[in-house]
Amino acid sequence: MDQQAHPTRTTLPGIGVRYDLTTDGGKHVSVVAHTDGRRFLGFHDPDDDDNCRASVPLTPAEASALGQLLTPAPIDPLHSDIEIDLVTEQIPVTGRSPYSGRTLGDTQVRSRTGASIVAVLRRTGAVPSPTPDFRFAIGDTLVVVGTREGVDAAADLITGG
Repeated sequence: MDQQAHPTRTTLPGIGVRYDLTTDGGKHVSVVAHTDGRRFLGFHDPDDDDNCRASVPLTPAEASALGQLLTPAPIDPLHSDIEIDLVTEQIPVTGRSPYSGRTLGDTQVRSRTGASIVAVLRRTGAVPSPTPDFRFAIGDTLVVVGTREGVDAAADLITGG
């Protein structure tokens, strides 16, 4: 598994921000993001941070295109001729919900509807893959994945509808 890269960030007063990354191969790459949207891609001497060996100016559109090229595309394991009827919905937990204050396990939502609660959004942050002992609270928003029928049934179950 690849390790996470950790670029550094340096504020450049009156200019913008410089991001620096040293690759596993020892190469030093910088991106200077100007406050006006311009970007410069720079290649530095790893032994002399002030020695920029080459610089490439990029318009905002070019920087965006380069970013898309550098971002790995997700691998699509499904063939395009297979149709899957999956939907994702966000279901609020309100005071009407019979499951406010109760656990995910109490709902038996997967067994009863075939849909899955894959995350809970709270004011304090997101909880991905909540465990059966996760306790719901008023104001939570449940992220539910399943077939249209299953997600609708889960919504009815959670909202008390």
